[in-house]
Amino acid sequence: MRSLKVRFALLLGSTALLVVLAALGVLGSIGAAERTIDRTLAAQGRLELLVELSGRMTQYGLAALEAVSNPDAQPEGLSIARTNVDRALVAVDEALGHSIVASDDPLDRTQYAARARPMAQLRSARAILDRQVAQVLRRSEDEQRRSAIRGALNGFGAMTGQPLSFLIEVERRSMIAGSDAARDLSATLRVASLAAVAAALAIVFGLYRAVTRPTLARIESMRQAASAVGRGELDTRLSVATRDELGLLVANFNRMAARLARREGRLAADRAALEDTVAARTTDLRAANARLEAVDRSRRRFFADVSHELRTPLTVILGECDIAARSAGRPGTDFAPVFATIRKRALRLQRRVEDLLRVARSESGQIELDRRPVRASLILMDAVDGMASEAARRRVSLVLKPIATDATVLADREWLRQVLESLVDNALRHAAGLTRVTLALAVAPGGPATVTVTDDGPGFPQTGEALFERFRRESPSGETGFGIGLALARWVVERHDGTIRLGAGPRDRGAQVVLAIPATLPIAPDDDAASASHRIEKETTA
Repeated sequence: MRSLKVRFALLLGSTALLVVLAALGVLGSIGAAERTIDRTLAAQGRLELLVELSGRMTQYGLAALEAVSNPDAQPEGLSIARTNVDRALVAVDEALGHSIVASDDPLDRTQYAARARPMAQLRSARAILDRQVAQVLRRSEDEQRRSAIRGALNGFGAMTGQPLSFLIEVERRSMIAGSDAARDLSATLRVASLAAVAAALAIVFGLYRAVTRPTLARIESMRQAASAVGRGELDTRLSVATRDELGLLVANFNRMAARLARREGRLAADRAALEDTVAARTTDLRAANARLEAVDRSRRRFFADVSHELRTPLTVILGECDIAARSAGRPGTDFAPVFATIRKRALRLQRRVEDLLRVARSESGQIELDRRPVRASLILMDAVDGMASEAARRRVSLVLKPIATDATVLADREWLRQVLESLVDNALRHAAGLTRVTLALAVAPGGPATVTVTDDGPGFPQTGEALFERFRRESPSGETGFGIGLALARWVVERHDGTIRLGAGPRDRGAQVVLAIPATLPIAPDDDAASASHRIEKETTA
C-alpha cells in the first residue's frame, strides 16, 4: 500500500465493521434477554393474580356463610365479595389473553387453551355458589340454612380447589422455565462475548502490526528530529524511505531545517544590532527619567519652601497686629479700624498659605480629610466671602444665588471651600472679558447637593476634559498659574463620593462647573444665608 489514506481507510473500515457486529450482537442479546424476562414477569404477574383470585373466592365463601348465619347482617358484604371475585376473574382472563396476543410461540397458545377450562370451572363454581346461597336464604329455619350453606361451601371448595391448584402450578412452572432459560441465555452470551472479544483483539492486533505500528515508528522519528531542531541542532536531516504522505512530509521537514539554518545566521546578526539599539535607548530613558525625577522634586520643594517662607512673616504680622490693637485705646491715637483691616487681610493671606500647604501635601500623598456634617450653604458663603475682594478688584460681580433648599453634607469644610475658591479664581484669572460669576446651590429630594459655578466668559476650550490633568494650563487671557486647580478639585470631590463635570453655561454661553456631593439631610435655609447672599452680591458689584 503506497498511500496512508488507503491504510487508514482499511483501519477505520475494519474498526467500523467490528463496532457494527458488536452492536448487532448486543442488540440481539438484549432482545433475547428482554423476551425471557418478559415471559418470566408475565408468569409471575399471572401467579399473583391467581393468588388474589383464591383469596377473593375465600372471602366470597366467608361472606356467604355470614349472610346465611346472620340474617340481620347487611347484605352489601355478600354483593361486594361477589363483585371482587368477578373482577379477579376478569383480571386473570385479561392477563392470559395479553400473553397469547403478545406471543407468537405455539407453546403459549397450547398453554392458553389448557388454562381456559380451569377458568371456566371457576366461573361456574362462583355461579353455582351464588344460586345455592340465594336458595338457602329463602329457607326459614336457621339449622337448615346452616346445613345447606356448609354443603354448598364444601361443594364450592371442591369445584375451585383443583382448577386453582392447576393454574398456580402451571404459572409456577412457567416461572421456573423462564429462570432456566435466562440462565442458559446468560451462559450462551458469556461464551459468545468471550469469543467476540478474542476475535476483535486478534483483528485489532493484526491491523496494528500491519498499519499502525510502522506509521507510528516513522512519526516518532519525525518527533525526535523536530525536538533536535528545537534544541538548535539545525543540521538534523531525515531519510526519505517511502513516497507516501509521510515521505512528502519528511522531504518538507528537511527543506524547512535547511531554511532555518540559513535564517539563524541572519537572526544572530540582527539580534546583535538590536541589543546595541536597546542599550542606547535604555541609557536615554534612564537619563530622561532622572531629569523628570529632578523636576518633580523641585516642584514639591517649591510648594514647601513657598509655604514656609510665607507662614513665618505672617505669624509675625498677626502678632504685631494683636499688640497694636491692644494699645489702640490710648489718648490721641485710634488705630483699631486700621489694624482690624490689616488683621482681616492677614488672616485671608494665612488661609491662602494653608491652601498652598494642602496642595503641597496633595502632591506628596499626605492629604487626610476631616469629614464632618456641615451645611452646604455655609461652605458656599465661606468661598464667596473669601473671593469677594479679588472679584471686586477685578471689577467682576460675584453672586451667590438665594438658596431655596439647604442640605447637610458629610464633608471636609476647608477642602470644599478651597475647591470652590479655586474654581472662582480660575474664572477670574483665565476668562477673558468676564463680568459675572454666579454660585448656586440646588438640592433635589432624595438626591445630592448640586453646586454650580457659572461665568459669562468665553467658556472652556474643546479639550475641556483634559483640563483635569495636573499641570495642564489653557489660559487665553495669559494669566499665570500652576495648572493644578481642576485636578485637585476633582480629587477632593471624588474623595467626598461626589462628581465634578465641565460644561457650557445657560444658552451655551460662558463656562459652568457642576459639583454633586451626596446630601444626608435637606433643610430649609435660614435668614442668614439669604442676607449673606444679598450682602455678597452688593459688595462685589460695588
